[in-house]
Amino acid sequence: MTRNKSTPIAFIGFGEVGRRLSRDLLANDGVRITAYDVILDDCERRTELQEIAKTMGVQLAPSMEAACGDAEIVISAVTPDQTEKVARGAANVLAAGQIFLDVNSASPATKKRSASAVEKSGASYVEGAVMAPVLKLGVRVPILAGGPAAEATAARLNALGMNLTPAASEHGCASAIKLCRSIMIKGIEALIVDCARASRHWGVERDVFASLAETFPSIDWPQLAEDMAGRVAKHGIRRAAEMQEAADMLAEIGLEPSLARAIAGAQQRGARPRRL
Repeated sequence: MTRNKSTPIAFIGFGEVGRRLSRDLLANDGVRITAYDVILDDCERRTELQEIAKTMGVQLAPSMEAACGDAEIVISAVTPDQTEKVARGAANVLAAGQIFLDVNSASPATKKRSASAVEKSGASYVEGAVMAPVLKLGVRVPILAGGPAAEATAARLNALGMNLTPAASEHGCASAIKLCRSIMIKGIEALIVDCARASRHWGVERDVFASLAETFPSIDWPQLAEDMAGRVAKHGIRRAAEMQEAADMLAEIGLEPSLARAIAGAQQRGARPRRL
């Protein structure tokens, strides 16, 4: 456990990512966490979230403004499609001296626009690209950080157990690294899942995997197919949203985005329904 002076942190978005990071950060003496989530505006869903926060020791705020109030670091952990909207909303309540860390899987252009909005408030915008599953690694998940304040922010949060690596002094590069990688990783997942399902339907799964093993002998194809099907089932909705951002990135630079959008569709189809 690390001993620190009081460090007030706010989360905008208190879903799986926000809760996992909060739980780990609260292991540090002096860390106080306030969170705001749009679920709090839904009278049918807020009670469950309030119980979760109470158990964790997180103070829920009635608004984004209330959450950001005295926070030194504000972490945006929402769905990709809400990235820019949240950044623009936060820009109306942030002030000089505060840090806005955006860990959402959004396109480089979205991150640049978000940075522009936040920096007009006088606060520092740090682009964060999460490079591995947060639920598995918690605060130790590798995050690439971008922007003029990336190094200073990494130093502060790494002292609390996080794993930020400054990747660039300009905005957009960290997200470009993540999304270019995602095209490959999420695409491979989608291909293997469809391959396994089709071969299972025709009763030729063993033959197909044996043939693949001849070409790629270092891969345990049956195990990989099982693992990737589980990953898509568990994370497909979030990964589909991420792949839509990857498609937007491709379109923004004049490349054909249809393959990335097809991967997003495959991830969405393979996902199990999500709970709170």
